[in-house]
Amino acid sequence: MDSSLWEIIQDGGFPMWIIVGCSVLAVAVGLERVTAHWAFMDKARMLAETVNRCLTRGAFAEGRAACERSKSPLADVFLVGYERLGRSKQQDLIAAVHRERLRVTTEMKRWVWILGTIGATAPFIGLFGTVLGVIGAFGGIDAAGGKSSIDLVAGPIAEALYVTAAGIAVAVEAVVIFNFLNQRMQRMASEMKMLTDEFLEVLVSDDREDNADAKEKTEADGHRDAA
Repeated sequence: MDSSLWEIIQDGGFPMWIIVGCSVLAVAVGLERVTAHWAFMDKARMLAETVNRCLTRGAFAEGRAACERSKSPLADVFLVGYERLGRSKQQDLIAAVHRERLRVTTEMKRWVWILGTIGATAPFIGLFGTVLGVIGAFGGIDAAGGKSSIDLVAGPIAEALYVTAAGIAVAVEAVVIFNFLNQRMQRMASEMKMLTDEFLEVLVSDDREDNADAKEKTEADGHRDAA
């Protein structure tokens, strides 16, 4: 059967158009997520390095200003730490920062569920189209008065099988994109956790030192008053 791609799509009927739409959607989601993730970790590493350097030398305001200027989603995580510093208990501060980190990690996975859905359903849509095509072929035999020939059924059945092939191809496409993004997001999530842990270590350590200095100063003032 010598048919162009356009003719195959037209002959496949509405199931083929659904499969084509799924293919376009899978590519669109993949491109959107790759664009969203582009330079994500580079920006996060640069921000973490700047903030940790500021915290190490005690420049809290400078580190916070760097977070406020940054376009990295990790800045939202660090800002939660700054907001809670001195206002919450240490464990509450750490929990709040990690909650924000999980929120950012969840946001990275937006729309990816569509790829999994396409990968799971596209073959069945193709099979549905093939079943409709076979039914149509037998309908042609019935219209011919029950006289069948290979030429009468070969064309419709071949066209129907194209729908199944297209469904499988689109499912493979969606699964490949899904796995690529999933592996990438897992690496990004792990590195984000490490950067957040490093930030908290420096932030909490500085907070403890400030509290200790304040306590020593208070005790010294008390001794002087007593004297």
